[in-house]
Amino acid sequence: MAIWPRLALFLALTSLTFTTPTQSAVSSVDLGSEWMKLAVVNLKPGQTPISVAINEMSKRKSPALAAFHGGNRLVGEEAAGIAARYPEKVYSLSRDMIGKPIEYVKGLADSLYLPFDFVEDSRGQASVRIDDGVTVYTAEELVAMVLRYGVNLAEAHAKAAIRDVVITVPAYFGQAERRGLVQAAELAGINVLALLNEHSGAALQYGIDKDFSNQSRHVVFYDMGSSSTYAALVYFSAYEAKQFGKTVSVNQFQVKDVRWNAKLGGQDMEMRLVDYFAEEFNNQLGNGVDVRSSPKAMAKLKKQVKRTKEILSANSVAPISVESFYDDRDFRSSITREKFEELCGDLWEQSLLPIKELLTHSGLKADDIHAVEIIGGATRVPKLQATLQDFLGRKELDKHLDADEAIVLGAALHAANLSDGIKLNRKLGIVDGSPYGFMIELHGPDLLNNESSRQSLIQRMKKLPSKMFRSIEHNKDFEVSLFYESVDAFPPGVSSDKFAHYSVSGLNDAAEKYSSRNISSPIKANLHFSLSSSGILSLDRADAVIKISEWVEVPKKNLIVDNSTNTVPNNTSSEAGTETTSEGQGNAPVNEGVKDAANADSAGTNGVEKKFEKRQYRIPLKVVENTVGPGTCLSEKSLSEAKLRLEALDKKDAERRRTAELKNNLEGYIYTTREKLESMEGIKKISTESERQAFVEKLDEMQEWLYTDGEDAPATEFQQRLDLLKSVGEPIFLRLSELTARPAASEHARRYLTELQQKVSDWGKKKSWLPKARVDEVLSEAEKVKSWLERKEEEQKKTSDFSTPSFTSEEVYVKVFDLQDKVASVDRIPKPKPKVEKPQKNETADNGDKEKSSNSTSEESSSETNTPSEEPVDSSSSKEEPTVDEKNSESEPHDEL
Repeated sequence: MAIWPRLALFLALTSLTFTTPTQSAVSSVDLGSEWMKLAVVNLKPGQTPISVAINEMSKRKSPALAAFHGGNRLVGEEAAGIAARYPEKVYSLSRDMIGKPIEYVKGLADSLYLPFDFVEDSRGQASVRIDDGVTVYTAEELVAMVLRYGVNLAEAHAKAAIRDVVITVPAYFGQAERRGLVQAAELAGINVLALLNEHSGAALQYGIDKDFSNQSRHVVFYDMGSSSTYAALVYFSAYEAKQFGKTVSVNQFQVKDVRWNAKLGGQDMEMRLVDYFAEEFNNQLGNGVDVRSSPKAMAKLKKQVKRTKEILSANSVAPISVESFYDDRDFRSSITREKFEELCGDLWEQSLLPIKELLTHSGLKADDIHAVEIIGGATRVPKLQATLQDFLGRKELDKHLDADEAIVLGAALHAANLSDGIKLNRKLGIVDGSPYGFMIELHGPDLLNNESSRQSLIQRMKKLPSKMFRSIEHNKDFEVSLFYESVDAFPPGVSSDKFAHYSVSGLNDAAEKYSSRNISSPIKANLHFSLSSSGILSLDRADAVIKISEWVEVPKKNLIVDNSTNTVPNNTSSEAGTETTSEGQGNAPVNEGVKDAANADSAGTNGVEKKFEKRQYRIPLKVVENTVGPGTCLSEKSLSEAKLRLEALDKKDAERRRTAELKNNLEGYIYTTREKLESMEGIKKISTESERQAFVEKLDEMQEWLYTDGEDAPATEFQQRLDLLKSVGEPIFLRLSELTARPAASEHARRYLTELQQKVSDWGKKKSWLPKARVDEVLSEAEKVKSWLERKEEEQKKTSDFSTPSFTSEEVYVKVFDLQDKVASVDRIPKPKPKVEKPQKNETADNGDKEKSSNSTSEESSSETNTPSEEPVDSSSSKEEPTVDEKNSESEPHDEL
């Protein structure tokens, strides 16, 4: 079943609710190694609620590329347009560079024949030096450029501002990659609602329109993309919940496990073809030449290989053709699907590893799996599908989801649910887990062995989000290190299991401050950790807990004193900025209290007694992250500097686009104007040969400037030159258009004036109530228009067609429209209502009525203050009971006259 009918069905059954107009659009971003897809949730009238955004080329996915060429920055499709000619200037793999040491990134780029100029930054990560030989950009900045480009596409698609975004990430992304991606989004001015694991996005899209109330199921999502492969085991079920007083069934899914191969993807198949064809060309060329040493040639070959691989998915043979491949030589060849499968022979077995590990660790058999949904562009390869089918013993694999867009659409639903402005009425519970387990290790003086040794902090597949708490007995400053649990499952490129380091201080000072007090138990240090919904682990805060037991003086209870004696208040208080609790309060011995009372004058403690109290003080500790190495995030200073640099690039890009637009306008005006001068009929009637020739020369001069000195001209100069040409051309084309437009307008005016005479005549017969002054005003105005038109037409007869017209069609229509407004205002005057004359009354009757009315009013006013049992008295009315007709007359309502 196709995705769009399913999505339409879902939207029909489960409406989206909208709360805040300013937050009516959110987006999701599926950011891959090579491509980026975006989906938008938008509630504006006339917009599709959930849709995939298209780019400026009307494509549903965009290249995740940034380039620098000729002093300009190019992103997305613009960057892809120069990739084959300038491969060293177009940067891909920016997502996969985040958090990686430079050696790993260099090796990855070399394996893909990418000739980037890498520079090691202060963190040990790989940055790139652009074509000016000076400027260096970090991986976070490159990703920010791509993300900003993507969100701009989403905003253009939604016709609304977008700031809240959900970004999908591969499950194997570690802490450095996730934190770096959030920083990249911050640089792009994007608020990340959450980082969503790709398999959760696919699972949400799969389960949103299904009913699991009668049957739970295990589903495997197998995804092979451009650079990686994973298999996720997801358990779908339902639970009952109260909604509007009714018990309803709510769907939910839990990610049980996910396994991956981060070094196997569709590009590995492509590189086998690239090497195969490169070797074939080398053999044809001979002379020991290796085309693989030419970045430009390899960029051309890789571009064509993508097409060849796609053709092989549907055909048994596919051709390849590369124009000017190397040294102005063309390359043409072909390959069979059988040969392609042979070249990738070892990859098919590797493709099974994630799903094999999934079944092994879950204890499930292939028959226990309800469905195996395949997604990702590389799963279209027939041999890969056949390999999976043979291993799982299935005749067919499940293809209910769109292989390219399932993840981004599911992430869009998640974004809508997280947003403050948009909510889904139909819920789907999501329980995802951390793909990595984490360990904790403490370092510091006098730590016990069991405290300083490495301990488990979070088990693998721990629910996201979660909070953790650790407490140790210690009175000195110490350090905290966080590690990946398994040394066999590091994120790609990570060589050390340690990913974070913190120093915790303040314990020394706290212990010294309270050393003179009676500390009743060892000082404790509490550590508070959180694992966010984005899968990011952090030490949020730490505090010291100190318990003190001591005798304190408090006001004595039931103490009888003279009126002049004041009770001493209890001045005991907790330390500033701490929490204080009392535990197990006890009184001092009685004789000691009596003694104190007896010697109040001498001891100065009259009216107080001693109690033994246990107090607890909670003191915040200072936590500073000291992580070093490639896993380190950008510092605040570096982040601020990067924001300024990207803002400057954005302004420059905006000016470049404006300049290009004005340049295109000037170029377009030159071509269309020249064509009009050559082809339009009547042009010779309104312009002289010398005038046209001078204008054509001006156009030729401007065109020559446009392609020479104008190549680097600013936007304002293009606008000025366009205005100059229009000042010459517009009068000519105005005269040309008026040749036919002016007579038509004059004829329209005369026809209306004739119709108006008939209308005024009809007013006299059918609307005699219309004020004569208003009718005369209309006739007077019509006569003015008629006189103006006759005068202007006489002037035009004396005016040469080569000169400016004495009047234009627009002027005629304006006068007619003004007259029509006056006519309409008179025509709308309503017929007056007939007057109703009241009957004449004599003066005596009038006086009697006035008196009676006055009495009646007075009595009614008085009756309002009476109780319900009291009846108002009307001296002028009869005491007799009303008749039946009179009763009915009083009780039944009547229309007012």
